[in-house]
Amino acid sequence: MPPVPADPTVLHPMPDHPRVVLLKPLVTSPLIEVGDFSYYDDPDDPTAFETRNVLHHYGPERLVIGKYCALGTGVRFLMNGANHRMDGPSTFPFPTMGGSWADHFDLITGLPGRGDTVVGNDVWFGHGVTVMPGVRIGHGAVVAAGAVVTSDVPDYGIAGGNPARLIRTRYDAGDVERLLAVAWWDWPVEHITAHVRTIMSGSVADLEAAAPPAARA
Repeated sequence: MPPVPADPTVLHPMPDHPRVVLLKPLVTSPLIEVGDFSYYDDPDDPTAFETRNVLHHYGPERLVIGKYCALGTGVRFLMNGANHRMDGPSTFPFPTMGGSWADHFDLITGLPGRGDTVVGNDVWFGHGVTVMPGVRIGHGAVVAAGAVVTSDVPDYGIAGGNPARLIRTRYDAGDVERLLAVAWWDWPVEHITAHVRTIMSGSVADLEAAAPPAARA
């Protein structure tokens, strides 16, 4: 009997552990894009991810999360709507408080943004990570628990701290290039299913050898 792939459309991939949800079948906002099998783990209410974990998302910036990402409890993405003016004496957003102060709403619209927040494929976020607006986190990266990510993290980088700094890379530059070229996350899910052990524990050469013909071209 051929191996059976997991189902990327199931909200709870682990029925006995409702704290884990796949994000792609959960999110509804057109400003959030999530790839297959990326999941969030939270013992309280993982299904509230869009409102509890994506904050100040008033648009138009998007949050893009790739495939096969693991998000620990409390991972939060701050979007550009959290910005305040900093070019005058006060940063307080008076117009949002109502009354005649609302007549000055133009003072808090059109603030400069940093663009979309983009997470690559196969990224692991530890518990309580905060990602600031406009950050780009590369494929295969790891972000340590409690990190505050204020700047980009390279492919296969390990970052931690507040503000997060690059601790090291998981592979040397040559191997990173090879891993990006093989891009296992784009393989057909049936092929991934047949090579799970290689993807999880094999060498770069093993992964290249396991790639479908189209990925080797």
